[in-house]
Amino acid sequence: MDSLGTKLKQRYQKFLDDVVPFMVPRWLFVLGILFYFAYRIFSLEGWYISCYALAIFHLNLFIAFLSPKIDPSFELAESMDEDEGPSLPTSNSEEFRPFIRRLPEFKFWEQTVISTLIAIFTTFFDFFNVPVFWPILVMYFFILFFLTMKRQIKHMIKFKYLPFSHGKTKYKETAKEPVPAPVKKEEPLDESTLIPI
Repeated sequence: MDSLGTKLKQRYQKFLDDVVPFMVPRWLFVLGILFYFAYRIFSLEGWYISCYALAIFHLNLFIAFLSPKIDPSFELAESMDEDEGPSLPTSNSEEFRPFIRRLPEFKFWEQTVISTLIAIFTTFFDFFNVPVFWPILVMYFFILFFLTMKRQIKHMIKFKYLPFSHGKTKYKETAKEPVPAPVKKEEPLDESTLIPI
């Protein structure tokens, strides 16, 4: 039984390793299963709680995707307690630190797929179909979304980081031409410096 679990884990990890380079097809797959989930919700006219829970979970994943791994606000608080501590660069002469996400893109994709498949699975069981007034859930989700994104954008502005590479300065590579190796001129041997054997 233990070897079966190990084999399944290895196959799952091999599958994940194989799909890593295919970013666009992976996210198209996510869109496909999200459309299928939305189709089931609209056609069955129920399971709004599952939809709401999925939306909140995806919002949390998205915020983690946008957030830096090391929160600058915590570093600022620590550096105020101590006289020294790490901080973001404030001028061009300071060290560049790349943006490292709290939730990497691949983990974001993987957790989105798993959560969406679980939400689709719940639509096959009636006891997950809790009767609710869905417009209130939609309104509450949008309020939560806008307040959370407002806070995140203020955080980005305050600590001057951009989680996407789209608007960042790109430097052109200079075309490097191969430099020919210097040609040594062979000097004639001076026989007076040779040591006889």
